[in-house]
Amino acid sequence: MEKKLLRSPQQPNEYTDSEFAEMILNHALVQFKREKLLKEIDLTLEEGDKELFLQLTEELKKIS
Repeated sequence: MEKKLLRSPQQPNEYTDSEFAEMILNHALVQFKREKLLKEIDLTLEEGDKELFLQLTEELKKIS
């Protein structure tokens, strides 16, 4: 019976475990930053701080 390797050289689109973990962590970090910015943007709207609102929305655009 022939064994097939999970990480065989014939599969170039496979990621190493560390690369996959890094991708997941980066995604989680971006999501966290996005949620934090959205909450801060909501607060600036409530407080009427236009200057900070514009600054935060620019930051949000950069990470989205």
